[in-house]
Amino acid sequence: MAIPNKDLRIIRKEFESSSERVPDKIRLGNTFVDDFIFENSEAADIPINALRVIFNIISIIGNNQFRPNDRPHQLSLFEEEFQTDNNIFASIKIRNSKISPSGSTKQVVAAYEFLTKFKMGWYKSENSKGKEIKTYGGLISLPSYDVRGYTTFLISSYWLKKLMVIPEYNYLLYNLVYNIRNNKHVIFAIWLSKIPEMGTSVKLSTFNKKFGLNYKTANDFCFKFLKPARLNLNKYNNLSFNFKCDRDLITIYPYNNSQEDSREVIKASKVNLKISRRLNYYKDRYGLHEEEMVQFFYHYRNISQTRDVIEKAFVEFVRTTRMLRKKSTDYQGRSFLHELQKIIKDNYATTKMGELFPNGYPVII
Repeated sequence: MAIPNKDLRIIRKEFESSSERVPDKIRLGNTFVDDFIFENSEAADIPINALRVIFNIISIIGNNQFRPNDRPHQLSLFEEEFQTDNNIFASIKIRNSKISPSGSTKQVVAAYEFLTKFKMGWYKSENSKGKEIKTYGGLISLPSYDVRGYTTFLISSYWLKKLMVIPEYNYLLYNLVYNIRNNKHVIFAIWLSKIPEMGTSVKLSTFNKKFGLNYKTANDFCFKFLKPARLNLNKYNNLSFNFKCDRDLITIYPYNNSQEDSREVIKASKVNLKISRRLNYYKDRYGLHEEEMVQFFYHYRNISQTRDVIEKAFVEFVRTTRMLRKKSTDYQGRSFLHELQKIIKDNYATTKMGELFPNGYPVII
């Protein structure tokens, strides 16, 4: 089968990191992990710089990731944008220093060459309407250096969906691929994030096959591979493990690093407290009743993107009422929410997504 001409590729969306800030952690969808990293339960030997590309792709699209059960409307929007025709792609741009902090062009080129060729082939997927969508390539296609210091490439709708639509996922620390240079230790950390809390037992032969190793005894595997991996994860990851071996059977017991876990709990508590205080402010100042708050509070508390949209609309609402020589508190209960909803809808209409999907704005009432 001939490779389709690149001119037939349709680019529907461009992703680019909006700032130099990076997340503490990323969400790695289990479907992507199973299909790309652990196909047939065997780990691919993905170089560390290629893993950095993957982590940065997820970091850049992170705000667009979603669980379809929580946001079925978002799944519909994704399919309308990316799964209506063959060879639809998104464009992603990453700074080269994110892939090779040392500034090695050779390392950057090698990373993108690997991901372009790895698992290259024809892929088929089916949207919710039963239409079959075909695409050709690896995880990425057509890497280019059109902007100095950056690499731009395409990612197909097939792989983008596995990265963006994540019914089940696990968190990994973003800096794992920078703090740990051994790619197999990083891949082991990805595997560790998926095993049950009570642990799992695996034969030496299975471990050798799964991670492309060749240890002759379980004792060698434990002390030459697992022990150094555990040292790295104890130091750089929020999830580590204990192990024991009985003849050729190795048992792995995952555990949270208490210091990191404590920091995450404290951080989450602070965020939740800040959100609760803000919601109480809206409730008290604008006379919101229980039956009026359900949709508004759900979106504000659980969807960070919508929370930002609401805050932006509120600033505009206050500014507009002042220009009209009114008090913002003149609007109470549903009338307040209706004003916010109108601003949200108007702001959404000015965006590119608003042009493509006019009814895709967040509904808060």
